[in-house]
Amino acid sequence: MRCPFCKADDSRVVDSRAVEEGAAIRRRRECGVCGRRFTTAETSLLLVVKRSGAVESFSRAKVVNGVRKACQGRPVSDDDLALLAQQVEDALRAGGSAEIPAMEVGLAILGPLRELDEVAYLRFASVYRSFDTLEDFEAEIALLRAEGEPLGREPEAARPTRTPNGPTD
Repeated sequence: MRCPFCKADDSRVVDSRAVEEGAAIRRRRECGVCGRRFTTAETSLLLVVKRSGAVESFSRAKVVNGVRKACQGRPVSDDDLALLAQQVEDALRAGGSAEIPAMEVGLAILGPLRELDEVAYLRFASVYRSFDTLEDFEAEIALLRAEGEPLGREPEAARPTRTPNGPTD
């Protein structure tokens, strides 16, 4: 690490701390030539590889902006969106790869978005998966129903069960 004051290559680490919930490391360094101290921050890069082959840094803001459109008119707060973006980034980092295809970013958004709001999930999935027909929507809704009860509804055990002869309590 070069000293920002004298440009010497000789510095030593005096102190290291994890910051941003472990996503970065703050290091206090001392120059071996001029003796002055300076601070550095180390973060791991997470790069997104677009379909075109272009590579850019992962951006939580882009995730939030993309999901915000799907959540328009839904009871979803900015804090909810920020938490979703954090969950997406954490999931992508947990994969251990520094370069992530854009398709994987979209897939990582679908799970947390479904938990947040199923209508927003359907909107996002319809664009992301390029739904063309009503049958595409019906198939996705059927899949949602088959996978379990959406959030915000009473659990299955609290509702009367249905039999071929009608409801029973």
